[in-house]
Amino acid sequence: MSRASGDVRNLHHLRRRRQCGSPPQADAPAHAPRRRSSHQDEGEIEMTVTVEQRPPTPSGPPKLSREELLRAQRETLDTPRMDYSLLARLMFKPVDLMYGKEGSYTKFAMLEIIARVPYQAWERIGYLLVHRHAGRSALARRVFERIVEARADQDNEQWHLLILQDLVQRTGQRQSWLPHKVAPWLIAFFYYHVSWLLFLLRPDWSYRLNAEFEDHAEHEYMTFVAEHPELELVPDPGTYAAEYGRYRSVADLLRQIGHDERTHKLDSLESMREPRVR
Repeated sequence: MSRASGDVRNLHHLRRRRQCGSPPQADAPAHAPRRRSSHQDEGEIEMTVTVEQRPPTPSGPPKLSREELLRAQRETLDTPRMDYSLLARLMFKPVDLMYGKEGSYTKFAMLEIIARVPYQAWERIGYLLVHRHAGRSALARRVFERIVEARADQDNEQWHLLILQDLVQRTGQRQSWLPHKVAPWLIAFFYYHVSWLLFLLRPDWSYRLNAEFEDHAEHEYMTFVAEHPELELVPDPGTYAAEYGRYRSVADLLRQIGHDERTHKLDSLESMREPRVR
């Protein structure tokens, strides 16, 4: 756990620069009564639960300059991987057996399918908790803030998947049905339910497992770029530049994705400090 503690201590240098998207809008007070229609029984009141202000939408991991991306890559390569748990190693081993230990666009696309599912599991549990704590608006709001963060992280991983699928298509890499279509969804199904169950029993274990997965992904991306210097000469196709940003090369694009994974890792390590919303 010493590596995890060091990562958390450095959180203020690397953690996501969360910013508000649009200004929060004031809604009706929590538990505001609403009169039913004239077709309903006279005098009957329907209660609704609303949030006074929508939590700010996180802007996502910071977008780095080329110099910052190069520095981030050096930091990753100079930092040992986390001490992965048995459960994490049990997930990584089949991936290496099916797709090889070396990185590739097809392998990364498969990893991004899996990477979204912890956030989906946390989001689902979050909505159950909001319903459970509907009578405590302040607590329900804090739970909803966690939901908004999980949704933003999930969306960021989705952009990674779209970018990797685009690179797979552009380079003409073959994707066969079983290893690239069926297997990722089977692994994702397993990972989802493990994340969901761990979050119910020990939320810190669920966050820890996600941190290990993100640390693995961070090192995979940065190592792949280091082993393929020719990517420095391949321009970023910019297919999703409007949504994700445009970079000088595919190498920088992959470095940015690797740094995103680091940000997700640090967020999960930070969440381990207070895994339950109070």
